[in-house]
Amino acid sequence: MNITQIRYVLETAASSSMREAATKLFVSQPALSTSIGELEEELGILIFERTNKGISLTDEGREFVAYAKKALAQYEILEDRFLSRDSDKERFSVSSQHYNFAIKAFTDVIKAFNPDKYVFAIHETKTRDVLEDVRTMKSEIGIISFSGSNESIIKKLFKEYNLEFTPLMQRETYAYVWENHKFAGRKEISLEELSDYPCVSFDQSDDSNFYLTEEAMADYDFKKMIKSDDRATTMEIIERLQGYSVGCGMLSEDDAVLRGMVSIKLKEEDPLVIGYIVRKGSVMSVYGKVYIEELMKYKEL
Repeated sequence: MNITQIRYVLETAASSSMREAATKLFVSQPALSTSIGELEEELGILIFERTNKGISLTDEGREFVAYAKKALAQYEILEDRFLSRDSDKERFSVSSQHYNFAIKAFTDVIKAFNPDKYVFAIHETKTRDVLEDVRTMKSEIGIISFSGSNESIIKKLFKEYNLEFTPLMQRETYAYVWENHKFAGRKEISLEELSDYPCVSFDQSDDSNFYLTEEAMADYDFKKMIKSDDRATTMEIIERLQGYSVGCGMLSEDDAVLRGMVSIKLKEEDPLVIGYIVRKGSVMSVYGKVYIEELMKYKEL
């Protein structure tokens, strides 16, 4: 078994067919099929079930993919740190749900140190990826939130992933609308009043997305729903369709993407607890320590 075969399996598992995976990997379909077949023979398991309708993971295949993702993440960290031409540069990485303060704290760290050589990274990503990134040490710190509807499952994942959560703030529930929306001047509104407009929600693209949502009111039955996985796209949809999204009311004038949005307090209550995660027992880098100091400036709990 080698890292190439692992990459082949993961790409195939994420694709609808062997042909699609081969195209993405820039290899021929026969070569891809042969490589995966050799791996299956070596392991003594069937990773994919092949039918005339396509491919699907077997139960053993799903278990293999779960471990393979972790193995590949660790390998890529080692490869990036020790084999790349940037191995002599300072490094620091953060993963976050979609919160502007996390980005601001990140840029403040860079301003505070401004090393001669560095490769810093901030990943604005999905809930599952924030957890996985910190778990696998792709990122030193993660910014994450939960509400009453998913608190139990998120805390269970913290324990399972050996992560330590520190709360920073608790935020009430707001609706975001465009500044020219008919309700833009309201101080308070209900979801029932907004029911004729589409709610635009961040697409977690995960089987358990109900439990891993980063937004409040996850268990509410929205009449009209649009999923988006890009903030700029979400804002454009809200503007063009006079839609709305549900958030914590934190709008920054410094955020060009959110400019034009206004927040209205929702009558329905589902407060979000927002904080940061680190691996239990991890030793913080100097950048991580300062980043946490910057985050603590937003602490409200």
